[in-house]
Order: sequence, then C-alpha cells, then structure tokens
Amino acid sequence: MQYLVTSSEMKHYDTYTSQKVGIPSLVLMERAALAVIEQLNTGQFNLRKVAVVCGYGNNGGDGVAVARLLKLKQIDVTIYFVGNPDHCSPETIQQIKIAQHYEVPITTSLSDSFTDYTTIIDAIFGIGLERAISGDFYHIIQLINQSEVDVLSIDVPSGISADTGKILGIAVKAKQTVTFAYKKIGLVLYPGTDFAGYVHIADIGIYADELPNCYTYTDDKLINLLPNRNNYSNKGSFGKVLVIAGSENISGAAFLAAKAAYRTGAGLVRIYTPECNRNILLNQLPEALLTPYITNQIDKAQLDEVINWASVIVIGPGMGVSDNTHKILSTVLKQAKIPVIIDADGLNTLAQDLKLLTQTESTVIVTPHLGEMARLTNKAITDIAENLIENAQAFAEQFEVICVMKDARTIVATPYKKTYINQSGNNGMATGGTGDVLTGIMAGLMAQHLSPIQSTPVSVYLHGLAGDVTAKKLNKYSLLASDIITSLTNILSV
Repeated sequence: MQYLVTSSEMKHYDTYTSQKVGIPSLVLMERAALAVIEQLNTGQFNLRKVAVVCGYGNNGGDGVAVARLLKLKQIDVTIYFVGNPDHCSPETIQQIKIAQHYEVPITTSLSDSFTDYTTIIDAIFGIGLERAISGDFYHIIQLINQSEVDVLSIDVPSGISADTGKILGIAVKAKQTVTFAYKKIGLVLYPGTDFAGYVHIADIGIYADELPNCYTYTDDKLINLLPNRNNYSNKGSFGKVLVIAGSENISGAAFLAAKAAYRTGAGLVRIYTPECNRNILLNQLPEALLTPYITNQIDKAQLDEVINWASVIVIGPGMGVSDNTHKILSTVLKQAKIPVIIDADGLNTLAQDLKLLTQTESTVIVTPHLGEMARLTNKAITDIAENLIENAQAFAEQFEVICVMKDARTIVATPYKKTYINQSGNNGMATGGTGDVLTGIMAGLMAQHLSPIQSTPVSVYLHGLAGDVTAKKLNKYSLLASDIITSLTNILSV
C-alpha cells in the first residue's frame, strides 16, 4: 500500500516537522536538493549543461540548492528566476545568498530558448499552485516544453494541480519528477500523471503525525490482499453470489458477471434473469444455477427466495431501465441484509428514484462510470471528470454507500473519508463488458467473507492487473472483457 496526499496534508506535515519535531525547513530543503541530485545521477540525465528554472517560493529554494550542488560537481549550471522577487520566501532568500557565495550564475532574463541545455530542472511552482498560469510564467513553461530537453520536476510539474491533476493553464512536461515523503494525488490522476513522467518518492525526513486518508496499491503481494481459503471447506464455505442481470434476449452482462464471480473464487453463483435467456446461459455457463422469471410477472415468493439464498447480490447489468427493473431493485434494497452491488441499469434506475438508498439496511456498493454518475448527481460529465474524488466522496457520504467511480483512474470512496485510487489497468479495457467483469470480481471476493470496505479496492486492483496481463498477451486494441476473466486464472495463481 502506498499513501497519497493532498497539498494541504503535505503542508501540514512540513509545518509539523519544522515547528513541532524541530527539523529546520532549510535542513529539509537541503535534503530535498540532495534527493534531486541523486535522481539526476541515476535517472539517465545528460548533465553537460543544466538550466534550473525557479520561482520565488520554497520550490524555487529547492532548485537553487540543487544548482549549488551541481556547481560543486563542476557542472555548467545557470539559475533562471521567474516571478516577483518581493514574494521570495525567507528560505529561498537564504539559498540565493548561499548560491551567490559559490558564484552560481543567476539571471532574471527570460531565455529565448533552452535548446542549448541538456537538462532542465523545473522548480517554478510547488504543491500550492491553485490559479491558472499566465504572463512570464506561461511564457517560460512554453519555452521549456518547446525545447524538447529532458526535464526533471521538483515535487510536481509546474502547472499541475497537486490535488486534482488538472492543468492550470499550461504545465511542464517532465521526463521524471522527484516528490517528497508521499506521492501527491495530482501525480496519480490524469492528466497530471502523464506530465509527471516517472515519479520517484524521496524520503527527506518529513514526519507525519497522522496517516493520510488516501491510498493506492502498487506492487503489493496479491496473496496478502485476498481472502483466506481454508483446506477444510466446501462450496458453501466460499459464499453464494446472486447475479440479477439481463433482459429480453440480452444475456451477455449476466454471463460475464457470473463467470467473473466464479473465477474469483465464489462457491456458488445463481443468475436471476428473464426466461428467454435460459438456454444460452445454461450453454455458456453450466456451472451457474439459473432462476428464470417471466418479464413483468415477477413472482414475489421466488424473488424473496433467491434474495434469502445469497451471500452477496449484483443487480443491474443488462437489465434495461423499466418498471420491472425498478420493482426488482426496490425489493432487493428493502429486503436484503447482505451486501448489494448496483451496476449499470441498476444505477440508471436508481437515478430516477434515489430515495431507494434511504430504505435499505444493506451495505450498498454503487459502481458508476462518468455518465452514470452524472445521472445520479444531475451534474455535467465534465464536472464529474474534473473532480473525481470530490464527487465520489460526496455521494458516498451523502447516501452512506461505497462509491466505485469507474474511469481511467477508478476511485473507491467510502462514507468514512477513506479513499482509494487505482493505478492498475490500461486503455484496452475501455470496451463493453469490462464493468460487468468488475462487479463479478467484487461479488466473488465479498462472498468469501472479505468485507466490502476491503474487497472493493482489491477488486478494482485485481481487475486492472488482469487487464494488464491480457494486454501483454494480446494487445490493447484486441482486448475483450471475457479475456480479462481468463487472465484472472493467471493473476490468482499466487
């Protein structure tokens, strides 16, 4: 597990380390500079001639310290300052005085070009940038990007929001970024992650008095994340998944979710679907139990029976938005006492009647993509996309659900302010049916007694890993949702 931080959390840790722990900020600045030098030496940068472009905040102070250390190594280095010197921080003033003693060249003349340099250090803005970039700052970032010289950014690429990954007008395109103590959320979310390049996290002695609320999985051992499977067991030991999915002659979503649940380890899977889907599902997945119903003639006793049978319920994939779907969803939410995963048309139905979420005693997991979240919240898709974490957290807290916001970086938000950001997966997974596979994986893990809070981020991570394995076997153009299910076999061979 790797923790991720907001700019406000990081500022708090910096202040706490300096004022409470007693490590002077200049000492932290020196350690930051040493970490940048180490990365320059190991990150395949040509250091024949280096430009260090600095603002007047503490990020610029880091840059000045880097330039001085490069000068001590007999490297041709020049510091370019941009901005208002009246805004210079005390630490940066001190670093400038030190650099002047070492006769490091410093200029405030904006270069017409950086093409003569072999490496550029970006130390213009740190994590505190909130406004859109303009004026001289905009111009010098343009020059940096136009130079096509390798860039190393300090903490975050200048112009990227440390909290959202947004481009604030313009941003430095870095080859690598050295960030301190924790990776910033904006270095994980798009488009910030593309601008940051390879991110190295350097330990410079920052002390965190409390752990961050956001995290991600990286190279975690999967076996440590999965539910235990006792040797003395039977199919009932690994839970019962009820998949309520499909509509007239639409069975693919039901098949994908059910098979993914089985492949993830569920003991039994039952599909509740219209009668017309019986034969094809029996042929596709003979391992599944099948309980067909006649559309618009829901047998209440039969529906009650399958709800009471299950350990976890998936509802929505391929069902369509109809009175029939609403009736089934309403019954499930009112009667179930087990986790309920609402996906696809279950979400679209829910968007028309959100009060259903206030009538349940179940732990509810919603799994919207951007369009579905826009319908649930009556917000524009652009607003959802630009504020993924904020929107997922707000919905989770308002309705006391776990919100799995599906995007290139899927967000798992809980009512308890804990947030997970997923980094596994690839663009080949942007194809029909992959969401159905994800709900099946979630259900399979929950059925094996992994709590919803634990199983949702693990499921998203596992889903992405299987997609990555598939992309390597095939390619990102040809990937199908069913291929991801096949790859689960390889992923789970741990």
